[in-house]
Amino acid sequence: MSPDRAALEAQWLDLTRVRMPGAARLDWPVQLDHCFQRILLDHATGGVWYDSIARRPAYAHAPDDVLARAVALGEDVLSGRADLATLNAQSLRWRGKVRA
Repeated sequence: MSPDRAALEAQWLDLTRVRMPGAARLDWPVQLDHCFQRILLDHATGGVWYDSIARRPAYAHAPDDVLARAVALGEDVLSGRADLATLNAQSLRWRGKVRA
């Protein structure tokens, strides 16, 4: 694993396991790490992430550009530039959990 990839994975884990759950507000639709990971990876792949990333854990097998997009989107959520409720609703639609 390259140093850049190791740093990207460390950033992902810190973002989704520490920073986002720590920043979660009562009005956010999710508060758990695996939910943040689902939402961010779904959007980074443009659909249900496991249709694009065959092996698990997904972050370890995602292409660098996909993981970088997921991290950037998570940073956008934390800074208020992206709406987590909207992202979650789309993720759930892709999964057939809610209607369009």
